[in-house]
Amino acid sequence: MEENENLKAELEKLRAENQALKRSSARGLSMKISEKGALSIYGLGRFPVTLYKEQWVKLLDMATDIHAFIEANSDKLKTKS
Repeated sequence: MEENENLKAELEKLRAENQALKRSSARGLSMKISEKGALSIYGLGRFPVTLYKEQWVKLLDMATDIHAFIEANSDKLKTKS
């Protein structure tokens, strides 16, 4: 009987974890620090985008240039559907 209760508790735990994963994926993007200390962004594609702090800062400093480039080349760029 105790084994049955343990199985039920484990099942409830797994259901809760599954719901949490569904909620986080429905939100869109999420962030996590990798084992090597880099920042990983999940939800953009199949794999995370992982860069170190100085790489993110360099990329974010270029945000205006990136937006301008996208605007100037929007006819050549594809969108993911």
